[in-house]
Amino acid sequence: MKTLIIAEKPDMGRTIAAVVEPKAQNKRAYLEGEHYIITWAIGHLVSLAEPDQYDPKYKRWNEADLPIIPDHFKLWPNARTKDQLATIGELSKRCDRLVNACDAGREGQLIFHLIRQYLKMPQPTDRLWISDLTPETIRRGFDALRSDRDYDDLTRAAKARSEADWLVGMNASRAFTIRHKTLLSVGRVQTPVLALLYDRHKEITAFDSETYYVVQASFSQQDFTYKGVWQGDRITKREQAEALAAKVSGKPSKIVSYTVTESKEYPYRLYDLTLLQREANGRYGYPAKKTLDIAQSLYEKHKVITYPRTSSNYVTEENLPIMGNVLNMLKQTSYGDLANGADRSRVHKGNKAVCNPAKVEDHHAILPTPKRPGSLSTEEQNIYDMIVRRFLSHYYPPAVYNNHEVLTEVEEEQFRTRAKEQLDAGWRVVLGDQDDGNASKAKSKSKKKSDDATDDQEDDLVETDRPFSVDPDAPVHCDGADALEKATKPPKPYTEGTLLKAMESAGKAIEDEELRDAMKQTGLGTPATRAATIERLKYVGYIKPTGKRLDITTKGCAAIELIRGAGVELLASPEMTGRWEQRLHQISKGEASDEQFIAKVKQFAEMIVGKVKHQRQADASLFEEPGQPAGEAKGKGRGAKASASVEKNSRRPSSKEKAAKTEASGSGTGIAARSTAAPRSKSASTSAGGSSSSSTRSAKATGAAVSREPAASSPKVIATCPRPGCGGELVEGKRGFGCMRFREGCTFVIWKEQQGRLVTAAMAKALAVSGATRASTFKREDGTNESGKLTLTNISTGAVEFVPAP
Repeated sequence: MKTLIIAEKPDMGRTIAAVVEPKAQNKRAYLEGEHYIITWAIGHLVSLAEPDQYDPKYKRWNEADLPIIPDHFKLWPNARTKDQLATIGELSKRCDRLVNACDAGREGQLIFHLIRQYLKMPQPTDRLWISDLTPETIRRGFDALRSDRDYDDLTRAAKARSEADWLVGMNASRAFTIRHKTLLSVGRVQTPVLALLYDRHKEITAFDSETYYVVQASFSQQDFTYKGVWQGDRITKREQAEALAAKVSGKPSKIVSYTVTESKEYPYRLYDLTLLQREANGRYGYPAKKTLDIAQSLYEKHKVITYPRTSSNYVTEENLPIMGNVLNMLKQTSYGDLANGADRSRVHKGNKAVCNPAKVEDHHAILPTPKRPGSLSTEEQNIYDMIVRRFLSHYYPPAVYNNHEVLTEVEEEQFRTRAKEQLDAGWRVVLGDQDDGNASKAKSKSKKKSDDATDDQEDDLVETDRPFSVDPDAPVHCDGADALEKATKPPKPYTEGTLLKAMESAGKAIEDEELRDAMKQTGLGTPATRAATIERLKYVGYIKPTGKRLDITTKGCAAIELIRGAGVELLASPEMTGRWEQRLHQISKGEASDEQFIAKVKQFAEMIVGKVKHQRQADASLFEEPGQPAGEAKGKGRGAKASASVEKNSRRPSSKEKAAKTEASGSGTGIAARSTAAPRSKSASTSAGGSSSSSTRSAKATGAAVSREPAASSPKVIATCPRPGCGGELVEGKRGFGCMRFREGCTFVIWKEQQGRLVTAAMAKALAVSGATRASTFKREDGTNESGKLTLTNISTGAVEFVPAP
């Protein structure tokens, strides 16, 4: 009998067939040769069944039927591809062995095993695990086939991820939709991502710009001129700045300090998918999904790059000889001059910036393959060009700079000049017209601007390839000075590129160190799913693109406020994803039980439903976009099976979802907050007074009215009150974090203003739970900074004290 090879997609199946069975007969849905039959899935042929496939009563969305917790998960074939599934079933009966040739990763493992489980295929199975589709790699992969049982732990992790997403997405989406009578999609990854957009939106609308002034002076020494920025406390009065400028203009000056240091800048890391998407968005404005689709075409159709859905920026030793073959191929292309100028000795197993096996899990970084590219579309050429130039840059030396810093004194006032002079372009010659500052430099080793650096601290840096030279002993003249008006700027709205970066690093916001480490590897979602998550948020009407910017809609704001108001804010936090990914990683390594994981997820789903059932129904106007007719955003929610947002990337939205998008696709970016949450305690009920609305604070933002703070009747609980015998909950107020049982005598409160620094909700939670914050930098009364942490000194009153770092 023959061996049945199941690839993930038709192009991949045909490519594999061309190598292992070059004379195979094409049977349309498969290819058959002497030893192998090669067929394919088309994404997910089988998925977890929808609720009404367990019981017809679930077609109607009823609160009384929640939560929906299956004892055993049923599988259901995709109606659009059931013929291909039937073909695989028939072919398997003619074969005594299987080869899993789906994508080498967690999702590929899931696709294959759902098919195998549904069709009950008992044959022994081998696993083909490859990172590109070149003939050489495919041959090596078949020579090194391993038993699929070696990947059982990864399979368990994949199924656990799928079932857990179903449990949370299906139950949470139905619960919120039924309670608030409009279609509200909730998911483990999509909701924390939406929360990132919501929180940034609130920061921007609450931002009050401050005007300040920078005094810039022009100096000359012989035939050389340069500029410097005045060094001192920020000036907020125009008169003071103009007086300073007049004071120094036309006066003799002297250089009191001049230092020159040499620095080297090494090539940016090789691309993983997220970095490629970020830079393509910044350079070409491509949405993340478009970049993924282009990269997938370059991989599957043209076979000129390696597997793109990777999270690694490094390669292994096994890749180095192939990289040498790629370099030889590039010499015969339009990249010939750059390839001929490459120094092969720079890429070797000792170069940890390129070859770092410890940081390669499923797949290495995205690389060109030795296959010479044929005819590529303009968009394909753009992405291919980025990948090739990044690859070539590692065969070139570092760029070399002289960093000049000059302190010039005039009339006892000091001005600083900083210049970065390029001595050798090094690898930057490879970038060509890409070296325009638009590409993301987040992965480079160059020094990045700190988050708290003031704008004027960065204004005096000049980058130049011209010689910079002053004589520290020669006199200088101040030719003139100007008072430049500046304004502090709010955080920038997210673009797809910056949102991808935020998704990748969302774990940085988590206080728990162990969870933060788990998130380092994954962030929110995976490289393969982040684009689909952003598209999902657009599709359900939560966000909308405005040029490159991503704006959150009224419905998106409402969704986050309702989720947080219901007391299930963990759904909107990266903390849950961190805990899940931590556990799933342990499952994939055989270090944790998938059954215990799913049992806890079921408990979490039950808790969500219980909380939402007690939430007060939201006012319909909460979901209306500015200019939208009243009531138009109100959704039925019943029977819309797909709206449960189980975060299955392969399933197309249903017709009901399309209707949901239509109803929620308004153009506004903000909402006027209303009371949305049921009281959490007797005291909360009393303070709310049973009112269905509360007063709101609004701010103008892109033409829309936006609330600056949560409604008083739906405060966000951050922790349990630590006051002995209290048992209340801490919530955020305007000036501090206080106990909801204040009417019953609890005096615990953590004031927001502490040691010249604003205490955040995360810091208040850390104080309440563990008694101290993480070490940070605080400003002293004399203006200097000091490292230390805040500690809770009185658990009855909430008194806090600053403790300097040892």
